[in-house]
Amino acid sequence: MDHGMIGKIEKAKRYAEERDRINFEQFRVTFDGENNPHTVHFQEGSWHCDCDFFKSREVCSHTMALERILEGMIPILA
Repeated sequence: MDHGMIGKIEKAKRYAEERDRINFEQFRVTFDGENNPHTVHFQEGSWHCDCDFFKSREVCSHTMALERILEGMIPILA
């Protein structure tokens, strides 16, 4: 492996440990729920999920799970 690649791998490891450097602006995922798969997306500081619970409460187990996974990496809007 060349020295340039070794440097990039080391930098990637450091970035992975410094999670506060990463802030998600938007993304879309498929969440395999207990009953059905659900599409969850995050855009402009807001969560969206296609499950029925989210439609009535604007929060659900899928969005809460992703908030826990991505803690500190998603901007919190007041």
